[in-house]
Amino acid sequence: CIGIEVRPIPHAIARDLVRCHHYLRAMPSAIRMSFGVFLVRRLVGVAIFNAGPVNGHQLVEGATRDDYVCLSRLWLHDNLPKNSESRVLGVLCRHLRKHTSLRFILAYSDPAAGHVGTIYQASNFAYVGLSAADSLIRVGRGKAQPSRTIGQIFGSRDMGYLRGLGLDVTRVPQAAKHTYVYFLDPSWRPRLRGPALPYPKRESIDAGH
Repeated sequence: CIGIEVRPIPHAIARDLVRCHHYLRAMPSAIRMSFGVFLVRRLVGVAIFNAGPVNGHQLVEGATRDDYVCLSRLWLHDNLPKNSESRVLGVLCRHLRKHTSLRFILAYSDPAAGHVGTIYQASNFAYVGLSAADSLIRVGRGKAQPSRTIGQIFGSRDMGYLRGLGLDVTRVPQAAKHTYVYFLDPSWRPRLRGPALPYPKRESIDAGH
């Protein structure tokens, strides 16, 4: 991994990479930070942190929403050397530890996409089980979006309210996701509610995120 660098990039550049290369093909809502991964000055990856789920802080005793971010998108070019993911995660964690007051990171892996979080396991993230199954909301024939995003646009995520506005809205169920926590501040590790669980086993090809 010699020569790999990680540094902040504009959200617009991160968006283009995600739309072209990440399996979800869409940016998350409430973006906090976007980073580019460079190899010999060539942009070969992207990492995006957002505000995460509204109740994500409840995984950690005494935490608030200002204490964490969620690693919501991570893509690296397939031609990068082996273990590049772990190296990039390490650089990102060191950057956040040095330049922010954040206490921990949340990350999710989608079993529906064949992911179990191999790269988080290799980077010593704590595994806390499956998240609650969530759902997206589709307005008309548009792209299904997180309910929080819909609430920000229309003032509420309540289906009755949205239909009262004359909108054609439907819920799109989503599978529960493997949930990981990494403590930027090690002194906060004992605050994790409940014990860290055994890592889920890799059942299929895992792109990591």
